[in-house]
Amino acid sequence: MEDRTSQNRILWFFLACFIISIYLMGWLLSPFFSIIVLGAVVTGAFYPVYRKIASFEKIGPGMASFLTCMLIFFILFVPIVFFVGVLTQEAYELVQLARSPALSSFVTAHFTNSAMLERINPLLANIDIEITGEELKNTISDIGRVVGLFLYDQARAIASNTFSFLVNFFLMLLVIFFLLIDGPKLVRFLMDLSPLPEEQDERLIEKFSGMAGAILIGNGLCGVIQGLAGGTLFWIFGLQSAFLWGVIMALLAFLPIIGIGVVFVPTVIFLFLKGRIGTGLFFLIFYLLLSGGVEYILKPKVVGKRVQMHTLLVFLSIIGGLKLFGILGIIYGPLIATAFLTFTEIYHSSYQNLIEHSQP
Repeated sequence: MEDRTSQNRILWFFLACFIISIYLMGWLLSPFFSIIVLGAVVTGAFYPVYRKIASFEKIGPGMASFLTCMLIFFILFVPIVFFVGVLTQEAYELVQLARSPALSSFVTAHFTNSAMLERINPLLANIDIEITGEELKNTISDIGRVVGLFLYDQARAIASNTFSFLVNFFLMLLVIFFLLIDGPKLVRFLMDLSPLPEEQDERLIEKFSGMAGAILIGNGLCGVIQGLAGGTLFWIFGLQSAFLWGVIMALLAFLPIIGIGVVFVPTVIFLFLKGRIGTGLFFLIFYLLLSGGVEYILKPKVVGKRVQMHTLLVFLSIIGGLKLFGILGIIYGPLIATAFLTFTEIYHSSYQNLIEHSQP
């Protein structure tokens, strides 16, 4: 009896020390949490490239990892530096425009006391709604200010501290370098450390890997395509801040349900109200083909069946992630939702009956 009591004390003492060490280790690594998460996501996306390079006889794991990191540098770092510079300038100009008298003059000239509102208000009279030039001006000003400030703050956070950005990016490359080489060993270590059965650990890792790949490759690639195509169209037709709107569309492409329609639909309405019916119809057809082609043809082929999450949950997780974590919420939100859904599946399949039968 005393031996069992002594063993229990030793066990509880060990568990207390172990939990404290886990907490301290997490506290120690907390400044690098975003770097580690991003590094893991990018590693998962580029791991097939690493394996392809490492398959050559004369290239060892270290050199293959280095070459993959160089590829990541040119694919991610160079465009980010260029985009941040242009985006900061255009977002700042949008904020200034939303606050300037020029917007009031523009709205007054094109909408207030014009035939445009006379076309709309009779249609809205059936539902007791009337739009005035002042209301329209305030709405456009608020939208421009909110969108511009969000993007400007995100871009300025990077541009204002270039040294920190460089350090964090190269730390991320360092994390990726070792994850590419020792990733399987790390996964094995975590699985051995986990008290869950191996099958459940594998399910968790598979779900996270699938979601990470879907976010970066699926949504990322499709977002870039839609943003690039939409921004180019805006530039061809001489619409203001084409680059900025292209970036906004690339971000909105991550959101199901609404997507780039948030930008295209108001643009089409604006063109119709200005009397540019042909241009408006072209924009509408372009939007339907671009959005439909990417969402229903390209994205299913790229993402496949890796992500099985309800569209509404994806939408809410991204919106919630953006609100809590800023721009990185695009990644964090779906990953948190994935963890919840995976643990829910494990609970239903392995523990629900056990808990129900253990109750008196």
